[in-house]
Amino acid sequence: MGVTDSAHSHRIAALQDRLAAFAAARDWGQYHTPKNLAAALNVEAGELLEIFQWLTPELSATVMEDSESAARVEDEIADVLAYLLQLCTVLGVDPLAALDAKIDRNEERFPVQ
Repeated sequence: MGVTDSAHSHRIAALQDRLAAFAAARDWGQYHTPKNLAAALNVEAGELLEIFQWLTPELSATVMEDSESAARVEDEIADVLAYLLQLCTVLGVDPLAALDAKIDRNEERFPVQ
């Protein structure tokens, strides 16, 4: 793992710690079961999709040009990431290691022709 990867790992861990502290301060940990977090992740991904639902491919590519829609996209991406990181914490999954391993498997499954 390079310096940049290490910095990213530390940043992800810090965000996970911050999310856990936020939930603990509000006694929400009791609701943060793998099932509930996976469901919440799916709901938030749906809310992200809703922004793009009726846009043409061309319009969807320009969604970040409008400050209001860009803010909505960023908020929904943050929600998706927050629930994903919380799910990883609860399950003991290192999200960067999981992604790295998945990319390795995909490179083997789908070699460059």
